[in-house]
Amino acid sequence: MEFKFEEFDIASSLKKAVKEMGFEAPSPIQEKVIPVILEKHDVIGQAQTGTGKTAAFGLPLINDVNSKQKHVQALVLTPTRELAIQVSGEFQKLSKFNKVQTLPVYGGQSIGHQIKSLKRGVQIVVGTPGRILDHVNRGTLKLDQISTLVLDEADEMLDMGFIDDIEKILKNASTERQTLLFSATMPPAIRKLSNKYMNSPKHVTIDKGEMTAPSIEQVYYKVLDKNKLESLCRIIDSETLDLGIIFCRTKKGVSELTESLQARGYAADGLHGDLTQSQRDGVMKKFRKSTIEFLIATDVAARGIDVNNVTHVINYDIPQDPESYVHRIGRTGRAGRDGIAITLVTPREMKHLRSIEREIKSKIPVRGIPSIEEVVEKQQEAWKHQIVQLIEDDQQDDSLYSSLVADLLGEYPADKVVSSLMKLAFYSHEADEKTATQDFGETGAQQGMTRFFINVGRNVDMTPKKLVEDVSKLVGISPKVIGKIDIFENFTFMEVPQESAPFVYEGLKYARVGGAKINLEPAKPRPKRK
Repeated sequence: MEFKFEEFDIASSLKKAVKEMGFEAPSPIQEKVIPVILEKHDVIGQAQTGTGKTAAFGLPLINDVNSKQKHVQALVLTPTRELAIQVSGEFQKLSKFNKVQTLPVYGGQSIGHQIKSLKRGVQIVVGTPGRILDHVNRGTLKLDQISTLVLDEADEMLDMGFIDDIEKILKNASTERQTLLFSATMPPAIRKLSNKYMNSPKHVTIDKGEMTAPSIEQVYYKVLDKNKLESLCRIIDSETLDLGIIFCRTKKGVSELTESLQARGYAADGLHGDLTQSQRDGVMKKFRKSTIEFLIATDVAARGIDVNNVTHVINYDIPQDPESYVHRIGRTGRAGRDGIAITLVTPREMKHLRSIEREIKSKIPVRGIPSIEEVVEKQQEAWKHQIVQLIEDDQQDDSLYSSLVADLLGEYPADKVVSSLMKLAFYSHEADEKTATQDFGETGAQQGMTRFFINVGRNVDMTPKKLVEDVSKLVGISPKVIGKIDIFENFTFMEVPQESAPFVYEGLKYARVGGAKINLEPAKPRPKRK
């Protein structure tokens, strides 16, 4: 029996928000941990990033907040500003139908703006330890009335040297609080912290078992968030595909992608939990008969699908957890057939991809997004077949176009007319070529490279080795392709290949390199010597 969000003992406004966000069934960590938190126990949750743990602590936390009281009732500590913004954004979506106010607090943002917001009154604060402690020391954030304190990604905060700040915050917080600690690993320092500051915590872990991915071809493509749809179209146009399942994280995502692909002429249909049984049966019938090429589905909706001739599984959204990845990709290559699993990965998801690789004990190779030329070359035979079919169709009425054809052939050579019409009919991604890359203009780099300015240097003990290692790990590019690096006292210049530059920009902007928060921008060209 499938467990549903409706079964949790939480406010109907929260259930309504979850439904609108498109989530159908709780992830394993949510199913296990939400009831324990609602019972007011301290909790240690061992879970990877991307397993749905934000909602796992967010739902019970928002459920218990009193929106009529304007003081801070819950505090969530995160290792990075990016995670603070992400968690706060998720809380705002979850609290759409009640009046709970969440404020993200982090360095790099005006402290005056944060102080004003705190004075106006918020119920939940999500922030990084350094800036939270700054507010505590200034007296602008009072923790004596908080009922819940969450340490999210505790091992990351430990690695980044925040342990002393966290201890100071915990000492300032109400002793009558509930403490929730989430961590992918449990190093001794985290255990020591939990022993010292938590009250008989309940341990919740997800039993992953021994995961082995099926022996099919697996690849991933690096894609920019804004070009994700265009990249998907380019990839599927370059593949020899019979039947494919495309996975999205939410029902809303399934609906939007189905609509977008259908508008572009792909034979696709969606499968999600809002469909009636007869609608679901209709979609599956079309898929089994190969009337549609692509079935777009959520993890929950795809359960029970047993179709042997699926050649491609495509993770349009990276799965919530490694177990889901293994389940998804196992739907291709059945009955001894060949199959391929393709995963689209945005810069912010590289870390998540690495955790999947660790769990399946396998390195997933990367491929470059196919060019327009490669797509055209791959599609030529299919296009030729379609045109020949139209030419040989005795039923079609050509009289509608005869005067236009005569005019064009009277003014231009026949081969020019045909190639232009081919381009018009089939070159649907021509515009994508312009958006697939980002032009940073002249940055003073060597030919074929883009030069970036980073706002830290020797002042944070930056070295070329540290920078190359961090960039390679965060963005997933080979250390060998990183070009010239110039490190100064307070800033650094780094060159990367032009084709990698948009990915590096999206992945590193406001990230942490060498333990320091950075801002990364395209460099201005060096002034020409007179």
